[in-house]
Amino acid sequence: MQGFIVKEQSGFFWVEGEDHKIYTCRLRGRLLEEAQSSDVAAIGDRVTILEAEDQTGTIEAVAPRTSVISRAARTEGNRGAGAAEREQVIIANAEQAIFVFAAAAPEPNFRLLDRFLVMGEKSDIDKIVVVVNKIDLINRAASEAKFAAYVQMGYTVLYTSALLGIGIEDLRAVLKDRISVFTGPSGVGKTSLLNFIQPGLGRAVREISQSRQEGTHTTRDSELVKLDTGGYLADTPGIRQLTVWDVEPEELDGYYRDIEPFVHQCRFRDCTHRTEPGCAVRAAVEHNEISKARYQSYLIVREELEQAYALD
Repeated sequence: MQGFIVKEQSGFFWVEGEDHKIYTCRLRGRLLEEAQSSDVAAIGDRVTILEAEDQTGTIEAVAPRTSVISRAARTEGNRGAGAAEREQVIIANAEQAIFVFAAAAPEPNFRLLDRFLVMGEKSDIDKIVVVVNKIDLINRAASEAKFAAYVQMGYTVLYTSALLGIGIEDLRAVLKDRISVFTGPSGVGKTSLLNFIQPGLGRAVREISQSRQEGTHTTRDSELVKLDTGGYLADTPGIRQLTVWDVEPEELDGYYRDIEPFVHQCRFRDCTHRTEPGCAVRAAVEHNEISKARYQSYLIVREELEQAYALD
């Protein structure tokens, strides 16, 4: 039977089959061995299962992914085969990523937003949406000015207020009939937004989050929540820090939408955009074609990647 994974917990996978029933499954032997070093199965994966009794089964195969949102995660113990760092798949085959930040209280962390966007660009996901919540706390024009650069890059930016119900219908329409990942820093009002979209939804994803294991180990519980309007939502409130996975330093500029168009104009093909003569990226910054904040964000992330690869 074909199906897809809607929940993962401690080596068990809950698969929604073609008959719309939920089957509790384990990985077959070969896949179980592969899972020691990578997340071969995760929520959102399309799988083939062999049914057993009492709606249990075995995952026999995992279909190729159309997209994967993942991050670098520290691990310990046997899982990861002793590696200091491994890929943690947050969700496979998501159709869109919703990154939620606050207009104020807390102030938007644009460098963290940039990391989320790099993660989204790397994932090959269809659509990336930035939600700016709590616009009741700040002048709307001031909030739009803060995020104007992201609109110019082509990102969809929605402005919402869970307190006043502003923008909720637009957000509900974005989520309808799609598989979405919904994440952002703490304190930005994600739970309140979810409760406004669907009564009890915020509570449901909070309970899922609280059941996850904390710490550096990559074992965690993940679940897709079915929406009344159609579609599924994966909430990932556990992301406090974000380390980009599987992006080499010289590739990073290709995941910054505003920087990438200028890269091929640089005099040197391996330009780091720091001090090289004839750097089109630095020239674009000087002419305000790339914001200085985004350029500084790029330099910081690139330095982190260089240090990580140097350790390898």
